Amino acid sequence: MKHLSRAQIDGLSPWTRAHLINSITGYKPANLIGTISLSGNTNLAVFSSAVHLGSHPPLVGFIVRPANGVPRNTYENIKETQVFTLNHVHESFIEKAHYTSAKFPRDVSEFSKCKLTEEWVEGFAAPFVLESHIKVGLKYLQEVPIELNGAVLMIGEVVHITFPESALQERGSLDLNAVGNVCISGLDTYHRVQTLGTFPYADPSAIPRFDK
Repeated sequence: MKHLSRAQIDGLSPWTRAHLINSITGYKPANLIGTISLSGNTNLAVFSSAVHLGSHPPLVGFIVRPANGVPRNTYENIKETQVFTLNHVHESFIEKAHYTSAKFPRDVSEFSKCKLTEEWVEGFAAPFVLESHIKVGLKYLQEVPIELNGAVLMIGEVVHITFPESALQERGSLDLNAVGNVCISGLDTYHRVQTLGTFPYADPSAIPRFDK
């Protein structure tokens, strides 16, 4: 086993350190966040930081990394229009999804450059991804600054959900295997999702006997 102290971590090259720290939390969701500017320029960017924050009201958050002087079109568009979309990434378009992370100019749409298709819901201003099977429309509610590194937690309220009816399971959850969802490790590696087991509610009075 290899052990790294904080001093040794700080001594790694910036790129090596970024890859290492991004991978130590394990597999992460792969989502494309769709936005539009007030001037009508659409934007699409892959994120692996989306997290469920509550179901009543239904809240989802994601992290915008420190800008360091670089424009963050996703952040700026959300603040301008107050809406955004979260679209699951599937095996059929992982390469296209990955390259939305390139730093295109603000007036260049990743939809066009990466050959993904804009989809619109009447009355909702942000673009969805047509190729995605599970997509969520969110109304921006709040940003929470993380003072330790300048990152920002963006919080939205779920106002639209679209998914194949066949993916809806009896308990209400979605079958992510059925739609070919992928997950991310590190900064740039994509993995298939595989269900290993589904367990009942963990009642303290009904804990199995874990014999070795």
